[in-house]
Amino acid sequence: MLTQATPKFMVTEFSPQGRRWGAFRHLVAVGTTLAAIVLAHPALAGDPFRTENPRAIGDTTERAFRVLFQEGNYQQSATILKDAAKEEPKEPLVYAMKAAFAYLEEDWDDLDTYATRTRETGEELTKTDELRGNLYTAVGHFLEGAYIISTEGTIRGTPKALNKLQKVFHHLGEAETISAEDPEVNLIKGFMDLMLAVNLPFADPAEAIKRLRDYAGPDYLAYRGLAVGYRDLDQQADALAAVNQALQLTPDNPELFYLKAQILVEKGGDRDLALLQEAQANFDAALAQAPAKFPPGLQRQLQKERDRNARRIQRLTSPS
Repeated sequence: MLTQATPKFMVTEFSPQGRRWGAFRHLVAVGTTLAAIVLAHPALAGDPFRTENPRAIGDTTERAFRVLFQEGNYQQSATILKDAAKEEPKEPLVYAMKAAFAYLEEDWDDLDTYATRTRETGEELTKTDELRGNLYTAVGHFLEGAYIISTEGTIRGTPKALNKLQKVFHHLGEAETISAEDPEVNLIKGFMDLMLAVNLPFADPAEAIKRLRDYAGPDYLAYRGLAVGYRDLDQQADALAAVNQALQLTPDNPELFYLKAQILVEKGGDRDLALLQEAQANFDAALAQAPAKFPPGLQRQLQKERDRNARRIQRLTSPS
């Protein structure tokens, strides 16, 4: 968790396609951040969250998460997940990740299949590990709600999705009853609450930010969540501080350069040339790694935003 001395501080979306990528990144964060925590405690590969009473996850599953969250390598992570599904079929994290990738590819049949598998393996896990079982039962219901909205639309799908949301909150509440300060509970619930706060007008992101700041771990994912929260509160200075902290901890992840570039664009608007030029350097840093790590759709979205920012810079530097 972040200490009180730490500054209180994934990505602004500028188009419908960009919003889909942003929603996907939230789904990945909600569904799979548990395993990415292994980076904070490499000696505890069996449980990346806890130093006491560790829970085990499969090595192949852990590797898929590490490759995605530390390196930002979507392509390699998707390949590793194929092996994880064969080798570790009872691990709900596998299906949460595969559901998120199905959402990315707009493969609604696979999203439906893997969302259900996430929920079912979570329910089964509840028999031996109530905390993680309830967490991933909640994640499964959440992903099933994403399938409903994706296939039925907002108007038709919202009543069914709200029913799923009630179940999400129920199972998250069960997990929180078991351990209210558990870093896994707070990380997943913090990310989920942030996403809901952005999309529901009556929701308040302040509690999610406090949860991430005070209880969630590891720090690099907590900082990333805080950057999202402060960005959506239009507190771009705090968002920038948070993404810089995340970059210090995971400096090889091109998505963080992408996120930083977008925050700088928001902060600079159409007036601050220095900030827009700094944003361009971060767009370029992300773009340099994109062909090897990002799927094609995300590469195209990154390129569009980079080119749009280049036009802003050109307008500011061209003679009037």
